[in-house]
Amino acid sequence: MPEESDPVCVNGPAMKKVYIRTFGCQMNEYDSDRMADLLAATEGLERASQPEDADLILLNTCSVREKAQEKVFSDLGVLRELKLARPELLIGVGGCVASQEGQAIIRRAPYVDLVFGPQTLHRLPEMLSARRASGQPQVDIRFPDIEKFDALPPPSVTGPSAFVSIMEGCSKYCSFCVVPYTRGEEVSRPFDDVIAEIAELAQAGVCEVTLLGQNVNAWHAPLDPDAQALGLPAHADFALLLEHVAAIPGIERIRFTTSHPREFSQRLIDAYGRLPQLVPHVHLPLQSGSDRVLAAMKRGYTRLEYLSIIRRLRAVRPDLCIGSDFIVGFPGETDADFEATLQTVAEVGFDASYNFIYSARPGTPAASLADDTPRAVKVERQRRLQTLLDAQASAISATMLGSVQRVLVEGQARRDPGDLAGRTANNRVVNFTAPTHLHATLARGYAWVRITHVRAHSLRGEWIDHDALDAAAHEPIAQRMLPTP
Repeated sequence: MPEESDPVCVNGPAMKKVYIRTFGCQMNEYDSDRMADLLAATEGLERASQPEDADLILLNTCSVREKAQEKVFSDLGVLRELKLARPELLIGVGGCVASQEGQAIIRRAPYVDLVFGPQTLHRLPEMLSARRASGQPQVDIRFPDIEKFDALPPPSVTGPSAFVSIMEGCSKYCSFCVVPYTRGEEVSRPFDDVIAEIAELAQAGVCEVTLLGQNVNAWHAPLDPDAQALGLPAHADFALLLEHVAAIPGIERIRFTTSHPREFSQRLIDAYGRLPQLVPHVHLPLQSGSDRVLAAMKRGYTRLEYLSIIRRLRAVRPDLCIGSDFIVGFPGETDADFEATLQTVAEVGFDASYNFIYSARPGTPAASLADDTPRAVKVERQRRLQTLLDAQASAISATMLGSVQRVLVEGQARRDPGDLAGRTANNRVVNFTAPTHLHATLARGYAWVRITHVRAHSLRGEWIDHDALDAAAHEPIAQRMLPTP
């Protein structure tokens, strides 16, 4: 058996299966699915359910949080044993950690064969070919704009909902965030390409799409002269894109993530008032309720500006639920700063949200800031904030008890295969009972479900015959500004 540092030329049997492990955001989930599509089309690889069954193992990584990055290297240590047992096994590291670390991954884990960034995943077939021919590790972490979308095969359809990436990168340069350095500057996909992909998905049975981007509402693209001749502007903004997506036959729900307050224009707010396909749920990261901390984070808005967006959104869509992201313990955060965050959360009434303790990311401006807040204080702040957020999300769920919800059925429930599982418009998972003979009919479509139980992270319900519904049951539940729990 060769030493770890020696190149292994792969001349064994042809690869049959690929195992892909995804870390981090929905952008990475989308990228992993596209990698699988690409490798199926070019290499004939099927997806394996566990790494032991695979001939190629890919880790699609995230570097936003310190723990996620260290988890990657921990997993590589486990994969080393598989590589020692099967030298023909190929291991690749993609995503943001790959983009950030590059050649350093090979130095730390010399048994890794491929290192590629989010913008170079479409070059996997070429990298595999070069690895086989040379026996040397291949590294490609360049930022070639969005050429990957032109090189990827059409996305496969496995359910009634689908992710669609409409832009890459980030140009906001928040002081704590590594994304601009790992995914590059903001680059939007062409208008026609996005519409064409969603139209193909709709024809294949997809009825809900989630538009993806690091700052998805910053999307913009020029329109061709033919479109301008029809009275459309020279450039399309995100609101105009949403209008055209909503007009695609078969698309009944539209979600998007992650949005940025700086790009939440009045046109986008107005779209919530006139496009019923936009679900009554939006994820809008706040990060902190303190103007001083927001300025240190270089977020580009104030607490009052954020609250103004929320008020205007709820004016046009009263049933709107707002999810958010928060960072606790940013360098220099005082007790008063944290109390301002709690006050803002109490005022808004957030739905399910993410709450992280700050972790310094190498190469970001915030990494050089003095951070003298004791760890125990940060942990206690996180606990208090999460308690408040959980109470608010639970209060919203409680208002849904007894209501009738239109649920997009995604398949069998995880815990009880005899039940079906789906998602409400405001992003609640619902496990529900339905007559067995209707399961095939309800799958990959919508069902009307009466909510019978509210649980910590999901709802339970029972299927209702749509024809028997009273018209009043179709009315959405209005979400109100929740008081402090």
